[in-house]
Parts: sequence; structure tokens; C-alpha cells
Amino acid sequence: MTVLYRARCVPVAAALALWLLAETTPARAELRVSELDIYLNDHEVTVHVVLLGTIPPGFHEGLQSGIPAHVRCTIELWQYNRLWRDALIRSVTLERQLAYNVVTKEYKVLSLKGETRPPHGTRDLRDAQRVLSEVRGLKLGPASGLDPAEIFYVRVHAEAALNGDNTFVSRMSGTAEQTMRQSDFRTIQRVQ
Repeated sequence: MTVLYRARCVPVAAALALWLLAETTPARAELRVSELDIYLNDHEVTVHVVLLGTIPPGFHEGLQSGIPAHVRCTIELWQYNRLWRDALIRSVTLERQLAYNVVTKEYKVLSLKGETRPPHGTRDLRDAQRVLSEVRGLKLGPASGLDPAEIFYVRVHAEAALNGDNTFVSRMSGTAEQTMRQSDFRTIQRVQ
């Protein structure tokens, strides 16, 4: 009787474990790239990126207690190759930090890597989130170094995390998120 009981319990326990694993889904992905504009003109390659959901609701409690939120945005210029791997032309990583001062009740956005800009201080979370999430006029390099007959595209990887900790466990707990978006294919030659 015990062998038959074990034979019945093992599949039930396995089904229960699979059901529990399926139910533990990560926090809803709030971070997304809403705008990705590429300007390939005669002089330089310029990118404009806007991220939405850089401070999801799961970050608010940690941010209000003084834990800084980090946003890392890696913008890559790729050259399309038809029969081989695509070639990475240039990669720029921007890292910004949003810190909340509990005493003064002020948010401060700092640029940590990839750009030089003065710190932005505000008392409004929406204003701080806007400054944290917009990348305007990022120059990826001169267009003169690119072959006009080739096809190019831009890929954006964005990560948001409390205290800069972006691991599998932090993503499952809802204190980190990441997303990626790729632009359409572009050429430098004008098509008429």
C-alpha cells in the first residue's frame, strides 16, 4: 500500500511544484522605451530616447527611505550584414541616479557615467522622473565615417534598479527591470 501511495503522491507533488513556479511570475514590466528617434544627417548620427516607467510603483518605498534608483541606458549603433553577424559600430552607456533626501524632501538626479550634466534638484517626483528618463541629442559619432550604401540601426538596452542592483533575484522581487528596443533599418543615402 505504501508503494502505491508514493506512486500517486510523486506526480501530485510535481504538479503542485510546477503550478507554484508558474504562479511566481516577476513583477509587471513597467520599464519601456517609448520614443526612439534616429537622425542620420550629413554631419553626425544623433539619437533621442525617452523611457517610460523608470520609477515603477515597486521602487517608491525604497526611494522614499533614501535608497537611490539607478537607470542605465546603453545605446548601440549597428551595421546590418546580410549573410553574417551584424557589426557593432559604436556603443554609449549612460548611467543616471535618482536620490531622495529625506530631510529636505528633495529629489536629485545625477549623471554618473557617459555624460556631463549638472545635478538636477526638484521637489516633484514627476519632474525628476522626466529628467531621469529623457536622453536628448546624444551624438553617436560622425556620419562621414559610415558607408552611405550600408544599412544601420540603433539598439537600446535600458535597466532600472534600486541601488544599482540588477540581478535575476531583484528582477523577480520587483526592485529591478530591464527592456530593449531596436529601431528600423536606416541608410545615410537619401531616397527620392
